[in-house]
Order: sequence, then C-alpha cells, then structure tokens
Amino acid sequence: MSNAVSISGTTYTVSGTVKKDNKGVLDLHVEVYDNDRIKDDFLGIGVTNSSGEFSVSFDASKFENIFDSRPDLYFVVLDYGMELLNTEEQTIIDATEATPPINLVVDKLNEKTRQLINDTPADGWVGGFGTPDPSDLTMGENMANIKLLQRQQQVVWPEFSWDSEPGTAEPKKCFQMFAPDISRLGYTNEGEVYSIICPQQGFATEHFGSINVEVTVTGNRGWADESNKTVGAEMKVTGKIWFAPSSYDRKFVKLIKAYFTLRGLPFPGDKAHAIEVQTFKPGFPDIEEFPLVSGPSPNFDIPEFAKHEEISWSMGSLGVQIGAIKPTGVEKVDKFNQLFLDIFNTAGGNMLKEGNILYWNVWFTAPETVDQTEWQDHAEFWRDSIQADHGSPDGQGTKARYFDGTPFKPLKNLAIAELPKILAFIKNHMADHEA
Repeated sequence: MSNAVSISGTTYTVSGTVKKDNKGVLDLHVEVYDNDRIKDDFLGIGVTNSSGEFSVSFDASKFENIFDSRPDLYFVVLDYGMELLNTEEQTIIDATEATPPINLVVDKLNEKTRQLINDTPADGWVGGFGTPDPSDLTMGENMANIKLLQRQQQVVWPEFSWDSEPGTAEPKKCFQMFAPDISRLGYTNEGEVYSIICPQQGFATEHFGSINVEVTVTGNRGWADESNKTVGAEMKVTGKIWFAPSSYDRKFVKLIKAYFTLRGLPFPGDKAHAIEVQTFKPGFPDIEEFPLVSGPSPNFDIPEFAKHEEISWSMGSLGVQIGAIKPTGVEKVDKFNQLFLDIFNTAGGNMLKEGNILYWNVWFTAPETVDQTEWQDHAEFWRDSIQADHGSPDGQGTKARYFDGTPFKPLKNLAIAELPKILAFIKNHMADHEA
C-alpha cells in the first residue's frame, strides 16, 4: 500500500496492514478512532485480508469540530472479540496524505477460536442421500439420534442480525457474532441431517444482573452435500431466557424468587424453567418449521465485518420470527415473564421482541468426523447452560454493531427505566399475603 491516508472531497480512506511474526493475518477487525479531547470518535471498522491489509473510509463530519480539522488516528485490533492491540498511546496527530504507512504488529491471536478452523474436509464422506425437499422428510427430535451422527460442520462464525428498533420507518439492524462453536450441523456419511445445535448469548442489566438467552432447537430434518458445499434443512426452535447464577445476588431477584418459591410458582432461574418465546417461519405464524439454506440471507446486505468468505469453508442462512411468550396460565407469572422479557429486550436491542425477525448467517469450517460422546457432552454443556456469567470456552464473539460498524449500545437510561417497572410489578402483583 502506498498512502496510509487518501482524501477525496470530504471522504478519508485510511489503509494499513496487521502482521504477526512478519506475516499478514486474515480476518481481523481493525477499529479506527479519532482521539478527541472530550470523547473519542469512532470512525469505522476494517477487516484484514490474507495479506493483513485493511482499509476504512469515513466522512470528515465524523471527526471535524471547532478544535479539529484533521483526524488524530489510533487503532484497536480485535480477533473475534479479543483485543490484540490498542495504539491510543501512539496516536497519529493530524493525519494527512503525507502520513507514512500504517503497519500494525500483534504478538498474539485468539487461538481458542482459530484452533477450531480447518481447511480440509475429513475423510469418510460418502454422499448419496441426495437433496430432497426437507419438508418431505420426517421431523426428528433434535437430540434423539446422536448415535447416528458421523460428520459435523462447526459454525465457528455464527453471525446474527436483527432490527434493534422494529416497527419504525428506518429500523436499525444490529450485527453480532455470537460465541464460536456453539452451533453445529450433524449428519451421516451419506448426508442426512439428524441434529443441529444453536447458540446462547448473555446480557446484563443493573437490577436483574446477567440474563441468558438461547434459541433451542426442538426438531430438525434435512441434508448436507459436501461435494458442492450445500445444505438444506428445516428446524423448529423455541427462544428461552432465564437468570444466570450471579443474578441471585440482586435484591429484586432475591425478593421475587423467594415470593414465587413460597407460593409454588415457576421462576426462570435455570434453563429447565426458562421463559419460552414462541417462534415461526417469517411471515407465516402458523408454520413452526423454518428453513436453513445455502448462501447468505437475501433479505439484507451483510457488512464486511460480518463476512468470513476467505477463511470459512461454506455458509448458510436462516431466519425465524419471534412470537409471544408461551403462557403459564398464572396471571402474575405471565406478567412477570413479560416484564422480564421487556427488560431483556431493552438490554439486548429488542432481539426477542414480538414480531421481530432474528437472522443467522452461519459460516462453517470444513467438515469433520463426529465423536458422539463429545457431541453429547457439547450439547449437554449448552443445554444445561454455560451461563452468561462465565462465558464461552472458545471466546465471547464480537460486540453488536450497526451496518456502518458503529457499536450498538443499549439505552443509556436502561437502569432508570428498569427500576419503575420492577417496583410497579412488586406493588401490583406481590402485595398479597396468601400462603
């Protein structure tokens, strides 16, 4: 690369490289900031290619003010959520077209995630199952046929997207890679799919503490064809949310849990007693099954930071529409569950808001053979919940961002808005004294 900075009108383009041991590193995120007196300005995010090169363009309006007519640049390098480098202490003051080349050097990588990546399919693929319409196959219970699994494709890069402001004229779509290797596709040597594992995520609020969310697969059917890197499947899922263990230290959670326990009412204190959110095929509320297909979702563009074309083996996509909470038949429990979901949605950008559509773009690493015991252990590990408190063993994934890369941040007044809702529930639904 010749120029570190080029300027065309009001558009600045900053280019550079990221290397480790003098070799370019593929698929790193490079955040670019303007070091400001009051608050640093986020300018954009780039993704490195196989040579370690990145490029970020932004308009001068992102940094210009009465104090600054030129950007003061620094960089943050991330590897699937792990910060590798922050050059704030070496800020480039008043960057111009004369700025020398930007060569960033990292001394580590996110090995927990990168060790999951393999380029070459394992031996043993037979094929021959074909590519039938999944709806012609029998919908099997998701965890009932692990003994039949012989091959798997790990979703090292589970990229999610959803509208953080659904129902508005210009909804703001969020993009986030959840923790790696939560999701997997399991099938036979011939290609019949028998099991799919989906991911879990965590959020936190001031008064409720850590909250877990999982899209739990209840049934599946389909096929995988390694010869042309395609997949066709259908799934049934339910969304589940529940309190993580550390939440029990919060006084309102203690109070409400004690009240529910004393009266024999269900409380979402673990996955087995989670609040269930109903789901269906987008646009078809009477159809529980929704498709997993090859290629990216056709419903929206994917930002560069959510693509993994050079490093993945193949990809697929799916979408599910969020329905209402599954009722318990007990009014105060249903009221609390709705309160819990509303607070979760405020913290999580309306991910499980009724009517919203949650999309996956799932990027697979090359097929491997299945160790059925390991698959069972892996599935049970997530089934019992790894918990938002102590996270994923293979990394946390990335922060949620809008299409232009700007980090998504929950409402600043979340804690202020959260408290009156909790107090109102206690006043209106916990004022009785019956045994």
